[in-house]
Amino acid sequence: MNVDHIHWIGHASFRIEDETTEIYIDPWKLPAGSPKASVVLITHGHSDHYSPEDISRIEQPGTVFVAPADVAAKLKGKTVVTASPGHSCQAGGVTVEAVPAYNRNKAFHPRSNNWLGYIVTLSTGMRVYHSGDSDAIPEMQNLKVDVALMPCGGTYTMTPDEMAAAANGFKPKVLIPMHWGDIVGSKADAEAVRKAFAGTTVIKAPERQ
Repeated sequence: MNVDHIHWIGHASFRIEDETTEIYIDPWKLPAGSPKASVVLITHGHSDHYSPEDISRIEQPGTVFVAPADVAAKLKGKTVVTASPGHSCQAGGVTVEAVPAYNRNKAFHPRSNNWLGYIVTLSTGMRVYHSGDSDAIPEMQNLKVDVALMPCGGTYTMTPDEMAAAANGFKPKVLIPMHWGDIVGSKADAEAVRKAFAGTTVIKAPERQ
């Protein structure tokens, strides 16, 4: 399965191309000249996921933002969909489903915050899941997705073994490790995922300057 249209900016930041639609998830440390955004999805309010400075570089009239309630409240004057787990909406011509993202054995991302992961259904029918900053949680086992973008850096999220075990449960066609190479995690963590995941793992190079 070709995933060249899925660009890993670095950390948890992605840009997904869907024909003329540009979808950003947690834009942070964007390279100069990044395309303007049709849709911006924010998983939660930590500064490495919600960056007003980066948003200002890619927003344009008509950009649609989808965010949990605490972040949506900060997006004054923008077109904003306030989402919670289980919420589904149309944004910029794609379907966006909000799903749970939380820690089970640490306190960085409490379940009570209603922070999010997302499933984006592209015009091709491809379903792309971004887990947000999450541990391996039971809700993941009900996912039906083609591509999964999941953290493997440990400390704040899953370790490589935890991530691979979760993905082996719901079986995406392609797994792309994230949340390594900046703040926490290393390429060795991504390689460990490749060894442990039974399907196809694509290790992307960050597209920052």
